Amino acid sequence: MKNRLKEYREGRGWSQGELARRLGVSRQTINAVETDKYDPSLPLALRMAKLFAVSVPELFIDDWEPTE
Repeated sequence: MKNRLKEYREGRGWSQGELARRLGVSRQTINAVETDKYDPSLPLALRMAKLFAVSVPELFIDDWEPTE
């Protein structure tokens, strides 16, 4: 799963540390999400989307398609 977290964070002029503080997580968590090494929990993904006033699918791009 790809994400646009870094793009949105940098658009606000925030460091990883600042975003982490706003979300109540570690800077390492933000780094791991931005580098696609960690998929956030649903509550964290919802908080991230709410913070940037976007939908979760706008922030996290999932190319998966169901098969029949």
